[in-house]
Amino acid sequence: MLNPTVASITLRATLGRRRAILFAIPAAILIALTLILRASHPDSVSWPDNVLGDFGFSVLLPLTALIIGTGVLGAEIDDGSVVHLLATPVRRADVIATKFAVAVGLTALFAAVPELIAGLLAPHSGKLAFALFIGALVGSVVYCAVFLLASVLTTRAIAFGLLYVAIWEGLLSNLVGGVRILSIAHYSLGVANAIYPDKNLQAGLTLTTSVVLAIIITVGGLYLATRRLQSFSLTGDAI
Repeated sequence: MLNPTVASITLRATLGRRRAILFAIPAAILIALTLILRASHPDSVSWPDNVLGDFGFSVLLPLTALIIGTGVLGAEIDDGSVVHLLATPVRRADVIATKFAVAVGLTALFAAVPELIAGLLAPHSGKLAFALFIGALVGSVVYCAVFLLASVLTTRAIAFGLLYVAIWEGLLSNLVGGVRILSIAHYSLGVANAIYPDKNLQAGLTLTTSVVLAIIITVGGLYLATRRLQSFSLTGDAI
């Protein structure tokens, strides 16, 4: 289902835009913060769980996925160049699958890998680093499916995505227990906490719940995105 040509064009276009610089900013902040805290609290074992879990999964991961997930297809829809893509014999499902794969790969590179690096830099956090990396990989998959869907539903995907990250993931999911059942950040934390059990990670969901809901949202998001793209005409408008 992956189309090498579409993947190559998407990769070049995504990394070639100016906003590609934004991919590295949250990661750089996380690593810099880790170095500062390690220098000021070299023997502490509590701050890595809180900082890398909270900041990493509530800020770094969703923001990176938002920029990339909405950009791999949303930019083409905005400027009308998606018409050329839809005019090719490539199936709409293959387009979505390829865009999704590229988005997940880039999000993992700019979010999951920095989580791993920050975890390795933190004191006494070898196993935590691996747990955060796997959790971030799960989050990359789910977030990209959701934000890819948002990019084909509305031209204001970035704006709605920022509201979702700030209000739902950043505020409500950490204050209201029931909200966590629909929180991608807590799916990621649930997976990480299963690998590295620690109450400081503040995972509100079990491993089973996290994995099942992550799969449902990912598959559902990709299915709806495919159906939405299939409704586009060659002028770029929905029929």
